[in-house]
Amino acid sequence: MNLLPHNVRSRLTTWYVAVLGLALVGYAVVALIFLFLNMREQLDRDLVEDVETVEGLLANEPDGFVSLRSLHPEEGEPRFQRFIEVWSPDGSILYRSAELGGQTLGGPPGPEEGAGEIQPLSERLRNGLRVRVASSVYHIEDHRVVVRVAHNEESLWHELGETAEVLGFGLPLAILFAAVGGYALARKAFAPIDAMAQEAQRISAERLSDRLSIRDPKDELGKLASVFNAMLERLQGAFDQLRRFTADASHELRTPLTAIRSVGEVALQDGKKPEEYRDVIGSMLEEVDRLTRLVESLLALSRADAGHTHLHRANISLLDVAREASAMVEVLAEEKKQRLEIGGEGDVLVSADRVILGHAIVNLLDNAIKYSPERTRILVRVGRGAAGHASLDVSDEGPGIPYEHQGYVFDRFYRVDKARSREWGGAGLGLAITQWAVGAHGGEISLDSKEGKGSTFHVSLPLVTNPTTTTVVSR
Repeated sequence: MNLLPHNVRSRLTTWYVAVLGLALVGYAVVALIFLFLNMREQLDRDLVEDVETVEGLLANEPDGFVSLRSLHPEEGEPRFQRFIEVWSPDGSILYRSAELGGQTLGGPPGPEEGAGEIQPLSERLRNGLRVRVASSVYHIEDHRVVVRVAHNEESLWHELGETAEVLGFGLPLAILFAAVGGYALARKAFAPIDAMAQEAQRISAERLSDRLSIRDPKDELGKLASVFNAMLERLQGAFDQLRRFTADASHELRTPLTAIRSVGEVALQDGKKPEEYRDVIGSMLEEVDRLTRLVESLLALSRADAGHTHLHRANISLLDVAREASAMVEVLAEEKKQRLEIGGEGDVLVSADRVILGHAIVNLLDNAIKYSPERTRILVRVGRGAAGHASLDVSDEGPGIPYEHQGYVFDRFYRVDKARSREWGGAGLGLAITQWAVGAHGGEISLDSKEGKGSTFHVSLPLVTNPTTTTVVSR
């Protein structure tokens, strides 16, 4: 079960409070330990000094016991309650301070007690009082005794407990204030995101032109809004392209259908001779042929967009493919008395689908033939380009393409001269199919045209340097 809140603001506050709480608790524990060790160290220093002071105040008594002279006036009162015991080496008690009330600071001393450096230890008296005990060996007029001095340790623990209570009371308040402040800060930090979400919720297919407001384009939220606006821009472009495509496709499909319907209706209204009906049927078949080509082009682009086209790659000569493509359109060129000149390097190999690449070159040649005047030359050149690429250029001597149209020639259904294009049967899909075919092979296509001086389409494809076997790639 996920116990965390569902919204990011509350989760962020929860994590913030949890981390801060752990940090504060850890700090409090370390502070208490440091305070305890520091106070105990001070207590041990005072205890060691007190042992030395007590040793200087010891004196022998005639009955074999020892006595403790009063403190020197300049030493003042001790900071802690003092307990003193003096033991003989044989385990007899020689002196015990009245504050002990008959209790002992420990059993008889062992042979090593008090020897060497003084090491204070914590002990508990029978009444539960916690004391800090230090032992030392001292000689009184050649008599060896063990001196034990203890300081009351309860004040240390009392002060430590009070500090812990203060921290225990203050930490929850600090965490509470941190939670309130953290939530307010998170709410303020996420307010722009809430505003962006509300603005984005209002954007629909009918309002794709709307954009998110950007308060500061340099911060993270501003960059997020900029990226989202860029995505909306691309989405709007895709929707506009889809609408144009649908409208253009409907228009292009309606034109031949309208022509077929009109020719048929006119032929049925008047009685005609068989020869005249043949002409009518021939006109209808021409429109059917145009409709068939349009539908096939649309299907090809649809399969390409859906990634259902399979490339049967093989290492082929680009010059051979260009010659095969020119043979398919040679009849069209002869009708306009145009010359097709194919040349270049025959050993330029590319890894490509012969059919799809050939169809792309046919489209380029078909456009060159359509838009070039009669008795002109159409030139195809194959060679090696830069950076390990093969190049294919198709040049014509046509009227050229105006500069303002050059950026759109590869768009679907785009025609520079729509009236002439429809007259010659073009639907504005050939260059779009060509661009897809070249891109599917990892290449690029570009246009170089000057109005009145013809056009040249440049195709660049990856060059095969080490021939390999045939492969099949889905695109």
